[in-house]
Amino acid sequence: MNFNFFSLRPDAFGLDISDLSIKITRLKHSRKGLVLSSFGEVELMEGIVKEGEVKNPDQLVSAIQKVVKEVKGISLDTKWAVVSLPEEKAFLQVVQLPKMKPDQIENAVRFESENYIPYSLDTVYLDSQIVAPLKGSLDHMDVLLASLPRLTVDAYLAAIQKAGVLPLAFEIESLSIARSIIPNEVTATPQLIIDLGATRTSFIIFAGSSLRFTASIPISSVQLSEHIAKSLNIDVKQAEYAKAHYGLVGVNDPEGREVFDALIPPITDLLEQIKKHMSFYESHAQHQHLPARRSAIKKVLLCGGGANLPGLTEFLRKELDLDVKLGNPWSNILPSPLREVPGMPFKDSVRYTTALGLALRGVRTE
Repeated sequence: MNFNFFSLRPDAFGLDISDLSIKITRLKHSRKGLVLSSFGEVELMEGIVKEGEVKNPDQLVSAIQKVVKEVKGISLDTKWAVVSLPEEKAFLQVVQLPKMKPDQIENAVRFESENYIPYSLDTVYLDSQIVAPLKGSLDHMDVLLASLPRLTVDAYLAAIQKAGVLPLAFEIESLSIARSIIPNEVTATPQLIIDLGATRTSFIIFAGSSLRFTASIPISSVQLSEHIAKSLNIDVKQAEYAKAHYGLVGVNDPEGREVFDALIPPITDLLEQIKKHMSFYESHAQHQHLPARRSAIKKVLLCGGGANLPGLTEFLRKELDLDVKLGNPWSNILPSPLREVPGMPFKDSVRYTTALGLALRGVRTE
């Protein structure tokens, strides 16, 4: 079966499947532009999906059916979905090719991919997208390659179809996230997106009009809660509350200071990983075609549920000496940067960043 990671026809909802949850969003056109018509979320029991691999297909099918049935807002009027695929299983790379005719690109991409993709091409699904330069033209072509293992994708496909959902396209999470929070999907300088999820953190670097680099590390929102639980000798549910209530800003309260002290080791580890990946990218960046003075990362955008940790934005801004902000997942959906959307507080929408990026692709005509 042939998969397209980059192109599709419109009218689909976004279906974001991660290790511990499934989220749905549906956007619709109105006279005032796009509006959020439906959204929903169900938790997944640990072990149904693990490290991006489907481990219990039947329970995943049931969970997909449940979230589709119980969406908030307007009932879904389409079975078509744009579906996320796990970042930790994906490979993305911008490569350079000589200029050529459109009918020559597919073979050239496949040939060039053998030099980059660390798997046999017979075991992966492969797609590509031409990266347009910000200004003028180039004497070559920059192409973004994307691939995932066939076994991984096929497992998601089987579960989704059995649940009664029709996958219009599959998309690697980082592509959806960038579409959601990079205004107009163009940057004059490289920007680092940090997606702090329940089971892992992803680093995504976007420059010009394309993704340039992705990586995942095991530091996660759940891990932060576990550090608090162990340090304070409380259960994880209590730790979740303490994390959300105190975060990194409750140091003047005795309990808040304990939470802060428990968070510092994993947050420091996160900080060091950020610096390490930024340094690696800036020393290996290729095909950006940006002015030299604009080749360094100057801005960081946070998303995912862990981005709501109180004080995290300020902590990273101070330690990195960069412009660090909470990403706005409505950047390319709503005409103005609203802080609240009917039915979905902005704080919650940060957790829906991937799902909103998927839904945005689902209503575009490409």
